[in-house]
Amino acid sequence: MLVDDFGRTIDYLRISVTDRCDLRCNYCIPKGYHDFESHENWLTFDELTRVVSAFARLGTRHFRLTGGEPLLRKNFPILVKQLSQIDGVDDLSITTNGTQLANQADALYRAGVNRLNVSLDSIRRECVEKITGSDCLDQVLNGLKIAKDVGFKRIRINMVPIPGQNLQDIEHMIQFCIQHDFILCLIEVMPMGNTGQQTKNIDLQFILKDLEKKYALLPIHEPIGNGPARYWQSAKNVHFKLGLITPLSRHFCETCNRVRLSVDGTLYMCLGQNNKMALQPLLRANCSDAELENAICQAIKLKPKSHEFIEKPCQINRIMAATGG
Repeated sequence: MLVDDFGRTIDYLRISVTDRCDLRCNYCIPKGYHDFESHENWLTFDELTRVVSAFARLGTRHFRLTGGEPLLRKNFPILVKQLSQIDGVDDLSITTNGTQLANQADALYRAGVNRLNVSLDSIRRECVEKITGSDCLDQVLNGLKIAKDVGFKRIRINMVPIPGQNLQDIEHMIQFCIQHDFILCLIEVMPMGNTGQQTKNIDLQFILKDLEKKYALLPIHEPIGNGPARYWQSAKNVHFKLGLITPLSRHFCETCNRVRLSVDGTLYMCLGQNNKMALQPLLRANCSDAELENAICQAIKLKPKSHEFIEKPCQINRIMAATGG
């Protein structure tokens, strides 16, 4: 097993397969941003397979494919199938904005994806367009419907509540998730890059207090996912499960079990720190499996004790899409 210097077992790798996205959510990618990684610097499918295989041999069991928007990567279901067949990959999930889901849901399900997280910050068309810069609500809703139809059981909706934009939509999103048996996960904005740093954040603990009373929420102690979200189940409605990801109001650094691989093969140890290690040079120098595993072990030693989002809110200039979500 991979264990960092603070005794945390690292059993979860988030993998960016592209830093490109077809949306421009106003808390993620800045308008007019063009500083994307060139395609020749993207890890190939074979290189990604080597990295995942190495992590799996070292005891990592949970893998999430992210972006940017991962479904924009050409022949993406082929990569999913390659990774799902690796010995030791017990859990393979995807985070997507849902715009391409209608066309790929069936292929992804058959390729071995276990779980889907879909980013959706409102079900009001004008709000979605304002946040994403695109009139994409119908595409996302259609993608969600088809994902359910092809067999995905545990679909989580990721919502970023933003003052002045969509706070009033939380109740509508709850009802939407109850109706379709989705899990709703509320996420605090992280101050990454200019967009994240300029977006107003809200302490989700205050929202939780109101929802606990209204829906008689009780903590769920058995794990639903493998990330940092804490979950609650409604005692009034068994179809409502709520998750919270609170990196600012109640951080979870002491139990952090994950690292991130960017599209260019850089391992990032923390969203809120700059600790990193480049794996691409090793891979393109035809390193041995032992050399790759040793580099990963050395990278884990760089994992910091905690982020510094509150102490140093302007420290991280990477956009989320460049880090792997």
